[in-house]
Amino acid sequence: MTDTTVEIVLFDGVDELDAIGPYEVFENAAQAGADLETSLVTLEETDIVTASHDLRVEPQGTLGDPDLLVVPGGGWTTANEGVRAIVEDGVLPDAVDERYAAGATVASVCTGAMILAEAALLEGRPAATHPVAVDDLEAHAANVVDERVVDDGDVLTAGGVTAGIDLALWLVEREFGEDVASEVSAKMAYERGEVFG
Repeated sequence: MTDTTVEIVLFDGVDELDAIGPYEVFENAAQAGADLETSLVTLEETDIVTASHDLRVEPQGTLGDPDLLVVPGGGWTTANEGVRAIVEDGVLPDAVDERYAAGATVASVCTGAMILAEAALLEGRPAATHPVAVDDLEAHAANVVDERVVDDGDVLTAGGVTAGIDLALWLVEREFGEDVASEVSAKMAYERGEVFG
């Protein structure tokens, strides 16, 4: 049996914690015995991604065909940066839709929900996002709910920034059991929030 593959897609202007929080959860889960492999990836090959607070991150490869694709947020309120630029470009939303159509579970953190909305994955679904994007997400026909994590089966969304940690812990519990998730949350000294769905 092969590992569950998790890919967290990075782009210039991505919020650091949206990506690194879930990455650390998944890595800790693997150390706790979860059968998963996590990578930080980009859509196209690049040496360095510059995140929203100027952290420079070296990706571990390009987007493949993961079992779980995590789409972080960052930069929705700034023209030509981060999620705003990604949505206007349309290439990553198309790639997300392709992975979803091929059977991947897709999850977003914070304003990454706008990328899922552009990929037409949230229409009629309950979804969470950062407060700055609620009106825009509602305009995409998502049923926006004020929750930290929303599990709608093969599409999950999380609210602002730190909710990505809750999202990842929930996915670990859902896929690998409560014991593994509890071990990870204890190791990270993180008190988990409730999950909607």
